[in-house]
Amino acid sequence: KKAGTIGQIGCTSFFPSKNLGCFGDGGALMTNNDELAQKIRSITNHGMTTHYYHDRIGVNSRLDTIQAAVLRIKLKYLNEYNKARNKAANYYDKALANIPYIKIPVHSTNSEHIFHQYTIVIENNKRDVLRNYLQEKNIPSMIYYPVPIHRQKAYSQYNFKNEDFSVTEMLSGKVLSLPMHTELSEEQLNYITDCIRKFKV
Repeated sequence: KKAGTIGQIGCTSFFPSKNLGCFGDGGALMTNNDELAQKIRSITNHGMTTHYYHDRIGVNSRLDTIQAAVLRIKLKYLNEYNKARNKAANYYDKALANIPYIKIPVHSTNSEHIFHQYTIVIENNKRDVLRNYLQEKNIPSMIYYPVPIHRQKAYSQYNFKNEDFSVTEMLSGKVLSLPMHTELSEEQLNYITDCIRKFKV
C-alpha cells in the first residue's frame, strides 16, 4: 500500500520539491469515507456546504486550477519519479557507505523508501563544517529541521524537556540532506559524492 492509503485519512504535500510537486504550494487529504470527505471539503472552503452558508469554522484551502492541472499530468509519472529518486539514493548509498563519520539511511525490509530527501547523519560534530565545505563546492545541502518541535515557541505551554526527546535532540545536530530530485545525473552524483569523500574530518 502507498502511504496515505492507510487509516481513515491520509495527507500529502504538493510542495514543489516533493515527489509529486506542483508549481506552488498545495496539498491533499485522502479518504474513502464519504462523510469525512464532505466535512473536509467544507472546512477547506470557508466551512461552507452551500455557497455563503457557513456550517463550521473553515479556511480558504482550495487547490487552484493551475496547480491541479500540473498535478494531473505529473501524477501519471509518479512511479517513474520515485524510481529515479531510488536510483539516486542507491548511488549515494554505495558511494558513502564506507565513510566512517557518515551514517546512510536505513532501508526497511517491509517498506519501500521514496526519498523525498536523502538525509545522512554526520558524526564527530562535523555536520556544519561539511555543509560549509559543500557550499564552497557549489553543492546545496539542507538541515531538516534545525529546531525540533519540542523547542518551538508554539509548543512552549507544554513545558517539554529536551531530555525527554534525546534522539530528536541528537539528530537535529547531526542530520544533513543532500541534493535529491528526479533529474540528478550520474555526473552530478559523482561530483557530490567525490567531494564528500575528499572532505577531511
